[in-house]
Amino acid sequence: MKIVDYVRETRVEMKHVSWPTKRQAAIYTALVIVISIVIGALLGFFDYVFAFILGVVI
Repeated sequence: MKIVDYVRETRVEMKHVSWPTKRQAAIYTALVIVISIVIGALLGFFDYVFAFILGVVI
């Protein structure tokens, strides 16, 4: 397969993609950021708790 054929086929396939609207993209981005912060806070909390417990035990 030649590079030109690959690029041409890729362009055709990209036209079939259902792209999100700007509003949807903004909402999804905010959702990812919020979920990342919540998961990070939970992991930090559990890390602190387990480190405290290990400090008491050891």
